[in-house]
Amino acid sequence: MKYILDAQGKKIGRVASEAAKLLMGKNSPEFVRNAAPEVEVEIINASKADVPVKKMDEKLHARFSGFPSGITVETVGQVIGKKGHKELFRRAVHGMLPRNKLRAKMIRHLKITE
Repeated sequence: MKYILDAQGKKIGRVASEAAKLLMGKNSPEFVRNAAPEVEVEIINASKADVPVKKMDEKLHARFSGFPSGITVETVGQVIGKKGHKELFRRAVHGMLPRNKLRAKMIRHLKITE
């Protein structure tokens, strides 16, 4: 089943939580926690989402490489500048999915267009 979410004028978290619910299959009567459903979620108009100016400068995203002093911290504005709005939505949905082996399968079914 294919779902299309329009992000135009909406907050990133609202769209991401809806996408995460659909990717987990929580809207389906056949929902089971131990299986990833065969759904495809597409987020369109990602670049037209509502991102406040204050959040662009103050919200931080951190990554850790696994090596000593390997933490990289960047603001939302820097993430958008380097990788675009697509990466911002992917990170938001990724954080809302369950932390188990099914997460990689679920995130594969997420398509984001700017």
